[in-house]
Amino acid sequence: MSKTVRHKTAETPPSRRMPNRAVTPFFEKLAATIDAPVTELNYHSNFELLIAVILSAQATDVSVNIATDQLYPIANTPEAILALGEDGLKNYIKNIGLYNTKAKNVIKTCRDLIDKFDGIVPDNRKDLESLAGVGRKTANVVLNTAFGQPTMAVDTHIFRVGNRTGLATGKTVRIVEDKLVERIPEAYMLDAHHYLILHGRYTCQARTPKCGACPVYMECMFKDKADFATQ
Repeated sequence: MSKTVRHKTAETPPSRRMPNRAVTPFFEKLAATIDAPVTELNYHSNFELLIAVILSAQATDVSVNIATDQLYPIANTPEAILALGEDGLKNYIKNIGLYNTKAKNVIKTCRDLIDKFDGIVPDNRKDLESLAGVGRKTANVVLNTAFGQPTMAVDTHIFRVGNRTGLATGKTVRIVEDKLVERIPEAYMLDAHHYLILHGRYTCQARTPKCGACPVYMECMFKDKADFATQ
C-alpha cells in the first residue's frame, strides 16, 4: 500500500458505527493500557494550564512545554506576564506556531483575568470563552483538566479516532463532540478526553495507525484495519 493511499484511508470515516455493546469494552481496554490519562502539557496551576492550552492551538505539546518551561519560572501569573509585555512574551514563545497572534491573545487574556475575574481562572464555559484565544475546545480542556468537569475537547486526534473507530462519526468537530458525550459511559467520561487523545497520538496515528498493537482492535470499525495490522 502506497503512502498516499495510507493517508487517504486513514482519514476516511468508517462505513459502520461502533455497536453499543462494544463501547464499554472499548473504554475498559483503553483504561487498562493507558496508566496515566492526563494532559502532557506541563503546568502547576489553573492559570498555567489555561495559558499552555491557548498556546497549544495548532502546535505540539512538546513545543509548548519547551516554551513554558522557560516562561513560567519567570512569569506564571497574569500580573507577571503583563509585566513582560507582548514583545517580552514573544521571546519565550517564538518557537510555537502563530506566536504573534498567541502573544496578543495571552496579554489580553491576562488583562481580562485581572480586570474581570480578580486574576482567577473562571470555572464556567461562558466566562472562559469570553477570554481572548479561548474557544470551545480550549474551554473544554480547562473545565475537564482543571475543574474535573465531564467535558469532551475534540482535537485532531480525537476527531480522527472518533471517526475511524466508529465510536463517533461526523463531518464537524461539534458533531463528533456531541456524539462522544452521548455515547461514552459515565464511568469513563471524566478521563475519556485523555484516553482518546493519547490513543490517537501514540497508537491510532494518522498516516500509519498501529493496528497490530491496538488494544481496541476488536471493537474498532476501521474498514482498513486488517491492512495496517500486517504492516
